[in-house]
Amino acid sequence: MTEQVQIPEQFVASVKQNQCVWGLQDQDGEGWVVCDSSEFENTDVMPIWSNQALALSHCTEEWQGYQAVEIALEDFLEYWVEDLNEDGVLVGLDWQEEQPCLEVDPIVLAKQLVDIETL
Repeated sequence: MTEQVQIPEQFVASVKQNQCVWGLQDQDGEGWVVCDSSEFENTDVMPIWSNQALALSHCTEEWQGYQAVEIALEDFLEYWVEDLNEDGVLVGLDWQEEQPCLEVDPIVLAKQLVDIETL
């Protein structure tokens, strides 16, 4: 699943500016939101957002027990990407409920984010 994918410019620009991504973590700090892929059978996707407001907007209904948590870009690249890749989990960029979401291999995302981290 390491095909060449172009990450949306808006996502990259926001991550570049803020040097972080956002995920949803449960109130106990133990677990993160992970969904079934809409593109690939038997594949999980971890939604991540390029800003806090987008992430917070999803802390409702089934995810009301979660909070938007900042993940520093450096930490995401150093720790998260490898763990997600080993677990076969894709990342969903700026995930929106009931809308198609770009699901990408964490390695593909990392390669594009490394370029912006060094700018």
